[in-house]
Amino acid sequence: MDLRPVIVMTGATNGMGRLAALDLARRGARLGIVARSRPKADALREEIERAAPGTPIDVFRADLSLLAEVRRAGEEIAAHYPRIDVLINNAGLHAFSQRVTSEGYAEMTAVNYLAPWVLTDALRDRLTASAPARIVTVASRASLRAHTVDPLLDLTDTADFTRVGSSPRYGRSKLMDIMFTQELGRRLQGTGVAVTCCCPGFNATGLGRELPLAGALERALTALGIGNPQHGADIIVKLATDPEFADSTGGYFAARTAKPLRCPEIGRGEAVQRALWEATAELVHDIRRPYNA
Repeated sequence: MDLRPVIVMTGATNGMGRLAALDLARRGARLGIVARSRPKADALREEIERAAPGTPIDVFRADLSLLAEVRRAGEEIAAHYPRIDVLINNAGLHAFSQRVTSEGYAEMTAVNYLAPWVLTDALRDRLTASAPARIVTVASRASLRAHTVDPLLDLTDTADFTRVGSSPRYGRSKLMDIMFTQELGRRLQGTGVAVTCCCPGFNATGLGRELPLAGALERALTALGIGNPQHGADIIVKLATDPEFADSTGGYFAARTAKPLRCPEIGRGEAVQRALWEATAELVHDIRRPYNA
């Protein structure tokens, strides 16, 4: 019988997610990786084998911008594992222009907020049955850039935006992650499932992939010690494994210090968090597997 803790994770093939996956493997976890790219997943598997030989790794293919694929992957994961100890919603995207998915959602909203919501929902019963368990979602202090909260509008907003205008849109998707965490924490109170989120700090890896000279900028910042992705990886691993956070629910924590942070005021109230939850549940309730799954 394999007694390794099972940790399911998105966004593990790049940046701080990759660093967190390597750390978790060294700590003896069995990893379930949700990834779109098979070559990147294979490269991660090889790197983990070198760092922590014998680590069991299961790869579940899904494009996180397509919610039907997320739902299908969640169902596969739930069927594959008798228990799940930790779910880490790490994958994220900062788009500098509007792209609308084939399902009709803004890609940044789909990847950053709706995909974690749907994946968590698909795994919720398995996580509660596995308690004590944990759910960790990567949010951001970029949430402070969001100016308004209107759940019904925000979830379906596909209006164009500029590079400058992308910042509040990104911040809004991360604000919704914090609101989701705090509402989920209330809904899972007493189940033995700890629910937290974090700001991973400024990270240079993958910075502005769509911007001109992004690669050169990333290398320059890395050389200057700015935007170290290890800080983000460390807070993810801490929330996923540290006994200090075993009973935490609804908490939002900073990288490096693990200092508690407050949800930005516009999204802080229980009423608006509940409204976002209910609007999201209504929006995604009839998502089914892709026809070719």
